[in-house]
Amino acid sequence: MCKVKMTSILPYFIAGKVVKGFGRGSKQLGIPTANYSEDVVDKLPTKLDCGVYYGWAQVDNGQVYKMVMNVGWSPYYNNKYKSMETHILHSFLDDFYGSNLKTAVLGYLRPERDFPALNDLITAIKNDISQASSLLDLPEAAKYKSNNFFNTDSTDFTP
Repeated sequence: MCKVKMTSILPYFIAGKVVKGFGRGSKQLGIPTANYSEDVVDKLPTKLDCGVYYGWAQVDNGQVYKMVMNVGWSPYYNNKYKSMETHILHSFLDDFYGSNLKTAVLGYLRPERDFPALNDLITAIKNDISQASSLLDLPEAAKYKSNNFFNTDSTDFTP
């Protein structure tokens, strides 16, 4: 039922500035994330459940890369506010705080959940990355890599 509800609003296109997050993606997890500001998170549709999603991402009109994104409260860390943490499947040389991040959210992988240990969380994220990468290779997902959303400067986009 959850996936059916969300399918009606996906793909979902998001654009906004990258802000400093909690500082644990790279340092604690070894999985760097780009974070949207609270005002972008607050504009998410209520039908978009908390959980892990996959899709495409672009930083400052650069190349478009595969991504996974956690939307929610990160139960393992007991966040005080909702966040959108995007892991782009590419190694960037430098941080890109203040850059414009565009994401096309295409599908839902799993709900958020708590983990008994940090290693369990890391294993789950690595599984999410692997699953997302495979799903994004499918033709119905791969076509979004060249979507007009990634070719416009506007942050207001209607597919």
